[in-house]
Amino acid sequence: MTTVIERTQGHYEVQETSYGEAYVWCPECVVVECNCGERPVLTASLSTCGCGADHAALVREELASRRSSEEVSHPLEDEYREWRKEQDEFLHSESHYSVEWRALD
Repeated sequence: MTTVIERTQGHYEVQETSYGEAYVWCPECVVVECNCGERPVLTASLSTCGCGADHAALVREELASRRSSEEVSHPLEDEYREWRKEQDEFLHSESHYSVEWRALD
């Protein structure tokens, strides 16, 4: 009988590169112990053990049953939202000044 050993939620990992940091998505995965004795790391798109056994139903069931209601956001998402807020405030203030300048003309 195939059993689930471990489940890892999808997440981003930071990888150092020559030009800075890269954020790489690591999909959620399940480690199972197959009937053949192997312990493959399986994902929704890769659900076959080295022996050929297809564990797609088990993987789907495990990932669906423990799926978090909270989405994983990109590590820079909060920074982007703050920057976007500042840009919106700047554009709003610019439009206010342009109205005042037109009133002076």
